[in-house]
Amino acid sequence: MKFVDEAKIKVIAGDGGNGCASFRREKYIPKGGPDGGDGGDGGSVYLIADSGLNTLVDFRTQRTHKAERGQNGMGRERTGRKGQDLQVRIPVGTRIFDEETGELLGELLEHQQTLLVAQGGEHGIGNVHFKSSTNRTPRQFTHGTEGERRELRLELILLADVGLLGMPNAGKSSLISKISSARPRVADYPFTTLYPNLGVVSLGQDHSFVVADIPGVIEGAAEGAGLGLQFLKHLSRTRLLLHMVDIAPLDESVESASEVRQIEQEMSRYSEELAGKERWLVLNKKDLLLDDEFEERSQALCESLGWSGPVYGISAVSGEGTKQLISELMLRLEQLWQSEREPEEQDDDEAWDPLQ
Repeated sequence: MKFVDEAKIKVIAGDGGNGCASFRREKYIPKGGPDGGDGGDGGSVYLIADSGLNTLVDFRTQRTHKAERGQNGMGRERTGRKGQDLQVRIPVGTRIFDEETGELLGELLEHQQTLLVAQGGEHGIGNVHFKSSTNRTPRQFTHGTEGERRELRLELILLADVGLLGMPNAGKSSLISKISSARPRVADYPFTTLYPNLGVVSLGQDHSFVVADIPGVIEGAAEGAGLGLQFLKHLSRTRLLLHMVDIAPLDESVESASEVRQIEQEMSRYSEELAGKERWLVLNKKDLLLDDEFEERSQALCESLGWSGPVYGISAVSGEGTKQLISELMLRLEQLWQSEREPEEQDDDEAWDPLQ
C-alpha cells in the first residue's frame, strides 16, 4: 500500500431536524390543540485512532465525510430521530489541523482515542411548546440549526522510540532489516528508501521498542530538497536518534565529518527541538576495514566533530556489533520511559492528602 502521511478532508456534521407545526385531530375532540413534536439533533463527526492503519492514502480518494441529518418532528408530539454520528478511522499518531485557521485541534496517540471535529446541529422545536393561555393555536415552530463544516488537514507522524538518521546509502535500511522483522528495500545505490519504514526490535518478553527508518537526508532538505523535509517530521516523536555514518565510503574523497555536520545543520534548520534530541553515532560498514584502520578513522571523526556522545561500530550486513547496540538502546529507553512516568507518579502523590 502506498505510504501517504498528509491529506486534506472536509467534514460536515448533520443539520438538526426541524420542529413540527401540527394540531390534534380526533373524533369528539374538536379543539384538540397543538401537538407538533421536536426535531432530532444532527449527527456529529468524530475521528477515531485505529492502530491497524498506517497511512492516509484512503483520504486521497474519499475527501468528504458527512454525518446524518436529524429527522424532522412529527404530529402527536413525536420527536424526530437523532442523526447518526460518523466515526472516521485514522492512523494512530495523526495530528488534526483546521485548514482555514491553522489551529491544531488535537492529535490521536492511542488506539481508539477519539476527537470531535464537527458538532451536529441542534434540533428545532415544535409548536406544542408555543401554546399558552393567550395563544391556543400556535403555528410557530423553529428550524434545526446547521451542523459544523470544516476543512481539515491530517498530518501523520509515525510513533517510534528510535529514529535512524543519515545520508543516503549509510545503511539505515540494512540495519532495520537486521535487527527487526521489517523488510525495506535494500540496494547498493542511494535513495532506495522512498518512504518511512517501521520495525519492532524484540529482546524478549516485555522488552521491545520501535525503530523508524526514514529516507536519507541531503543538503538543502530543510528547504525541500530531496525527501528529507517531507519525512524529517517522523523523527520528532522519537526519544533517541541513531546517526548512521558510512565509515568506509567507496569514494575516499568523501569526508564523514562534513556529512555529519551537514545533517546537523539541516536538523537545526528544520527544528531546534529535533536538533536537541539525544543522538548516538553509529559507524557502519566496520567489516570493510581492519581493526586498526577502523579505530583510526573513528577517532579522527570524533575529534573532528568534537563528539562526546556514545559511538558504536557495526556492520549492518553481517550483524557485527548490532547486539550490543540494541541491548544498550533497550537499557537507555527503559531509563527514559521511567523518567517520563516518575513526574506523573509525583503529581498523583501530591494530589492526595490523607489529612483532608
